[in-house]
Amino acid sequence: MAAAILRHLHGHRIYADSTGVRAREIDGFAVAVMDEIGIDLTDHVAKTFDDLEDSSFDVVISLSPEAQHTAVEMTRVMACEVEFWNTFDPSIVEGSRDARLNAYRQVRDELTRRIKERFAMTRAVDV
Repeated sequence: MAAAILRHLHGHRIYADSTGVRAREIDGFAVAVMDEIGIDLTDHVAKTFDDLEDSSFDVVISLSPEAQHTAVEMTRVMACEVEFWNTFDPSIVEGSRDARLNAYRQVRDELTRRIKERFAMTRAVDV
């Protein structure tokens, strides 16, 4: 969700890629809550750190402790920032469809807030 939100907000101004510790099928709840804000995840292909095509990053943001460990190891010899945004895993929520969707919405909204804060939109000013 985070990379899709960043791409949605910044388009081609910032290159964003996403990866996980394990490749999984796209989560239907993530697709649903992202669709609510106009972001289509249906074509998303999950990949692992080993699947990354690029090895040059300015910043790596991990969302889980396991991903943070992997990111630190991967970037040990790179000149890039590594940030850890400890993010709740909504896939562990049990209960009704509405309860589960609400958990995904909370994560989506928190990621959106953090992304807007970290990658603030700046406008050129006429001088």
